[in-house]
Amino acid sequence: MTLVESPDIGIIGVGEGSTPQLRVFFDHLGIAEANWMAACDATHKLGIRFTGWSERQQFASYFHPFPCPVDLHTEPAFIRNCALRRRGANVPAHPDDWFLATRLADQGMQPEPSSNFPFRPSYGFHFDAFKLGAFLRRWAVGQGITHCEAMVQQVEVAGDGNVAALILTGGERLEGDIFIDCSGFRALIAQETLGARFIPFAENLFNDRAVVMPTPRTAPFRPQTDSIAMQAGWRWAIPLTTRTGNGYVYSSRYISDHDAEAELRAALGPQGETAEARILRMKVGRLENSWTANCLAAGLAQGFIEPLEATALHIVIVTALEFAQAYEQGRFTPQHRDAFNRSIALRYEGIRDYIVGHYRLSQRTTSDYWRDNAANHTLSDGLKAVMTAWFTNADMAGALAQVYGTTSPYSLASWHCLFAGYGTFPSHEKLRPLPPSTRVGDMDQTSALIAACMANFHATCPRQEPDPTAQVG
Repeated sequence: MTLVESPDIGIIGVGEGSTPQLRVFFDHLGIAEANWMAACDATHKLGIRFTGWSERQQFASYFHPFPCPVDLHTEPAFIRNCALRRRGANVPAHPDDWFLATRLADQGMQPEPSSNFPFRPSYGFHFDAFKLGAFLRRWAVGQGITHCEAMVQQVEVAGDGNVAALILTGGERLEGDIFIDCSGFRALIAQETLGARFIPFAENLFNDRAVVMPTPRTAPFRPQTDSIAMQAGWRWAIPLTTRTGNGYVYSSRYISDHDAEAELRAALGPQGETAEARILRMKVGRLENSWTANCLAAGLAQGFIEPLEATALHIVIVTALEFAQAYEQGRFTPQHRDAFNRSIALRYEGIRDYIVGHYRLSQRTTSDYWRDNAANHTLSDGLKAVMTAWFTNADMAGALAQVYGTTSPYSLASWHCLFAGYGTFPSHEKLRPLPPSTRVGDMDQTSALIAACMANFHATCPRQEPDPTAQVG
């Protein structure tokens, strides 16, 4: 296997964050967490805190946690109270009160419990994308991958429509059976050469730009990504061991690049005055088929949904694993190509719906950008069905199963955190007390359980150092 990589084309490096799938994938590859984290300035991530997305009283902020085994004892009470509050009952239903990961993140605690505590939360990571790319390149070479520094000058297509070879700088011809297109938004092989159709998401995801700038790391550290609403989009704050990554994702229809940069600098305060800024253009959407002829598109060449929930690497990992399974089960033929493409398309659609839900359901009205998002009716039938279930007090679990089946990338708890986190309930003056016999999620019992669990966790650990005896490859 040969990796062709141009030293003149840089890494986009927008989100610098992941979901828990990255940990599972690295474990699958046998890459030691302590070593790659130390080499890539990485920190743990227990979830995402959303701030300023709602103007509802007591719902100015909420946390979307990654799952934990302890949730089995607290999530049902949260779901029950959400159902009651949707019907106008005056019961506590803010997501921050029901999950261990939320409390750990708020207290700046690591997701690594004492040895006598059997339950470990799921977690993702924050990392330096440039350093992680370099680390994985070295690891791949150590596994026998040939690394070729060159530009692809031409894609040679055979008479049967398959890619025959790549013509590299200097005239070298590189043949292959399968070609993986990781050429970024350009999609050199899949889209430019083979004509794979691109499906844009612009009608229901307005954001198409980002301005990014790093600042020095500041205390206190919390193992979370912050997502903070802005005038024409939102900004992230991602804590690494050496710096904080900042970015403002916005729509060029509502704000200029210059004004977006100025707004981000103002939000960052004195640290933002001299920070170096980059403007990135985003091509939001997906290829109709990720696998075309003998080419698999991956990463930005395959598609991109803005980095609100850090799903880019999640899709890359799912694509790689499902392709390997389909290709092998089909005896290294395109036998299962159509089924694979349908599966990945459904994954994209499910993630897109959840991201669109953040904007369509937002309770922020400070600008045309937010008002237009909340009034946008160009939604998928699936998202409409989920929203209808919530607002008509129907069964959310049944609605999600009917729309997404068993392939939904987001759980019942995640959807409840989204709706409930914004305060998408009847207004406070319409709430009413419940009869004494009504079964309600016990907030005191939940708080006591979470507090007891937290006694097994510790404050943020110092920066990890790599094991000098470990081999990268």
